[in-house]
Amino acid sequence: MSGDRVRSSSAPGPTELLVIAKEPVAGRVKTRLCPPFSPAEAAELAAASLADTLEAVLALPARRRVLVLDGRPGPWLPPGFEVVPQSAGGLDERLAAAFGGCTGPALLVGMDTPQITAVLLAPALGPDAWEGTGAWFGPAEDGGFWALGLAEPDPDLLRGVPMSVPETGAVQRRRLVEAGLVVRDLPVLTDVDTAADAHRVASAAPGGRFAAALGRLTGAGAR
Repeated sequence: MSGDRVRSSSAPGPTELLVIAKEPVAGRVKTRLCPPFSPAEAAELAAASLADTLEAVLALPARRRVLVLDGRPGPWLPPGFEVVPQSAGGLDERLAAAFGGCTGPALLVGMDTPQITAVLLAPALGPDAWEGTGAWFGPAEDGGFWALGLAEPDPDLLRGVPMSVPETGAVQRRRLVEAGLVVRDLPVLTDVDTAADAHRVASAAPGGRFAAALGRLTGAGAR
């Protein structure tokens, strides 16, 4: 693994950490990777991406670690996470419900950025992360966002935000600002949506499971 990924941590912190994810089942995850990858290969990449993400979250100081899951947990889930099912509805409703289950500052990330590290997320998780700050926002290169933190998890800050469109991130961030929150930004990252994204992310985190899985598949001549 890369040098700033710590294997595990029991350090407490002021923040609840949420990972929203789908069970890595062929045909249900990373379908935009097909082609060039088969559904089974796309699911293998999704599983590797999720594993890297969960490992990174385990290394971070947190008051509570929650996997908000669409599907069933499997042997890929390490100990240390509370699992809660995703709610019904669109992604905005599912994100809103995830925050609605929190009782204090919360930071949510997805499973599509396996390049996240403790160093990258440190500003939003330190003991002073919420001093004068109402929200943390991690923009994605495709116009969405890869991380969202709320000092006071209000589901209404997410409901009605159009998801999976180029303006998603801009609308969400504007919603936070218009609510009177001081918003601090995390670095822009690439989500793994396409094969080109996968190669860029693997280059950014060459020591992770995701990069290893991509190397195996492309080395075997993925279609």
